[in-house]
Order: sequence, then C-alpha cells, then structure tokens
Amino acid sequence: MASNSFNERPVLSYLGLEDSYQPSPSKEPVSFLSKHVLQLPQQLSVTFSAITSPKERTTIPAIRNRRLEYVRSSPKELQFTSARQNWPTLWTGTERRGVEEGDDEKEWAESGFMQGSEKHVKKLGSLLGQYEEEREAQRIREIRRQRAATGEDFVPEEDSDSEEDEEIEMPVPEVESFEEQKRGFERRIEEKFIYGLLPDIDYDSVDFNENLDGDIDRDLEERWFDEDDE
Repeated sequence: MASNSFNERPVLSYLGLEDSYQPSPSKEPVSFLSKHVLQLPQQLSVTFSAITSPKERTTIPAIRNRRLEYVRSSPKELQFTSARQNWPTLWTGTERRGVEEGDDEKEWAESGFMQGSEKHVKKLGSLLGQYEEEREAQRIREIRRQRAATGEDFVPEEDSDSEEDEEIEMPVPEVESFEEQKRGFERRIEEKFIYGLLPDIDYDSVDFNENLDGDIDRDLEERWFDEDDE
C-alpha cells in the first residue's frame, strides 16, 4: 500500500512526539502501532489501514486481542449459516447443503404465503424447500467448478501404475457428524479471521475499535491460539 496516502503528522502531534520519532509511523507502522495503538483514538488509528494489511496487523497484541474479543461476542457474520454463504469454498462438509435455506422457504410458504392455507400450502412449502436446497447445492458446485478451472483446487492425477500396486487394507476413517463438521467450519472461520486471512470482511471496524479493549484473560487467549482442533 502506498505510504503517500498516510499522513503521520496528526498522529505524532496527538501523542506529542517529534517528527524524528522512532519507530516511524509511516516507515514502520506495525512497530509503531505495537507501542501506541492503545493510546490513539479510532479516527487516527484507522488511518493506518492505508499502509498495513490485516495479516500484518495480526502481530500486534492489542489488535489480536480485539479480534479475539470480537469473536467471543459471537457476531452473526462468523456464525455457520452466514459464514457458509459468504465463504462457501471453506465449507468442506458433505451433508445438509441448502437445508437451512430450504427450511426458510418452507416456513415462509407455510406461515406467510396466503396465510398458510393448510394442505396445499404445506405441499408448496416442501417443494420450495427442496428447490432451495437444490439451488444452494448448485451454487456451491459452481463456485468449486470455477476454482477448479483456475487451478485453485487442482488435484494431481494418480500415477497410472498405481493400479498395479497391491491392495493395502486401510482403516476406515470415522465419518464426522454434521454438528462436528459445523463446529470445525466455524472454528476455521474464526481462526482465519483472527489471523487476518479471511477475505471480504471489515477488519478496520474491529482492529481500530477501542471499545473492544476489555479485560481479556491472557491465559485464555494463549489457550485459544494453542488449542488443537478436536
């Protein structure tokens, strides 16, 4: 990001620092924020988004804490239904695609459409639910097909000689339940968010929000980052 879009003078003036202060806000923004982000009001700290990326800001403890606090508030955009719609390629589950969307269509037809005229409306609700499940599943397939076409999901073909290899009995992997898949997906979304790797999300509103500077349990924070998915 171009540093000419960032003006360091208001920041230095607010903190009462000389122009020669090191680390320089414009040349070493991450180091500067590590020392001073908690002292800056949001209207000044947010200007650093012009010269730092969410991934770079992950190394700043105060900003990482703010993201953790935001995650702990259970925001809707990071919950399963919204997250799967926003980042469908991160969802690797194989069950119940489109079920939530289908349930919404069914509920609308049964309770809202023509005030729910009993038998016919119930049939319509079931049909709409099925259609919505199919639409959602098709949407996911299209996204994955596009990623495969660009090589993002490339999987090399097996060596033709593999057919001649002796069959080896492999243990049958345990099949995760839908709830386990769901929890794993939400966990991946949260991790990507905290580490600054989640695309198309407003990091500025979290990273530079002093209202998220709660009294965070440091031991809890370290456990969160070190915890293995189980």
